[in-house]
Amino acid sequence: MTDYKPQGYTSLSPYLIVPDAQKTLDFVKAVFGAEPLRLHRRDDGSIMHAEARIDDTVVMMGEMPEGPQASIHVYCADVEEAFQRALDAGGTIVQLLELKPDGDRRGGIDDGNNTTWWLARQEG
Repeated sequence: MTDYKPQGYTSLSPYLIVPDAQKTLDFVKAVFGAEPLRLHRRDDGSIMHAEARIDDTVVMMGEMPEGPQASIHVYCADVEEAFQRALDAGGTIVQLLELKPDGDRRGGIDDGNNTTWWLARQEG
């Protein structure tokens, strides 16, 4: 047990700055089954800080009207299924799933909130 980070957290977490954090929370729930761990709102109801766990990693996020474009790479046990869930959740294809020279079957989905999710499975 450590005293410098929350129990069950890795030392490094991606932090997304997005226009609509709830949209990202809904997307990661639909695609990965991620539930919010922490949710802190500002007085106006907007999300100041939120966290959700995807497999063994916590993704953190906050809202800013025009956050920067971000990319997240996620290895998935069933990449085809995850890719379809991402489309069903309202994502748009950035790159179709295909086997890459590095041995990953990988494709990209934009979640409509300035984040491209690169979904992959190591194949070779």
